Amino acid sequence: MIDPDETDRAILRALSDDATQSSAKLGAQLGLSQPVVWRRIRKLEEAGILAGRQLDLDLAGLGFGVTVFLGVKLAARGRVALPDFERALSAIPEIQTVEHVLGLYDYRLRVVARDLSDFERVLRRRIMTLPGVGEVEANVLLSEERRPGPL
Repeated sequence: MIDPDETDRAILRALSDDATQSSAKLGAQLGLSQPVVWRRIRKLEEAGILAGRQLDLDLAGLGFGVTVFLGVKLAARGRVALPDFERALSAIPEIQTVEHVLGLYDYRLRVVARDLSDFERVLRRRIMTLPGVGEVEANVLLSEERRPGPL
């Protein structure tokens, strides 16, 4: 485990803005050599602090105009094998994230669909048919502003 210093944090901030930057470009931006930046990135990856880089897709541009956050309460907690339930949820392609949470619901899902009728199809035919699903609550995303976390 490493303790990231200010240079590591600067690299992480720069990568969070644009993860496609080369180590040479990052070095020029931060006043460091390319090999120094490359070694620091490798150290951050090996420590698990930097765990890959994501592609940010335009869901609306791909035809997915609706995003819904779904709270799922299990009907019978003791009788449902959670790993099996999570695997079943993860196998549904419209579900982007599966989060096991503490609170009113047991799971929080981020579901994308082409439109509301497509979401209804996914909900009725795929999610509600899973063993153990009890109550669900849907919240349709109206807008989203992304803010990077503090580094």
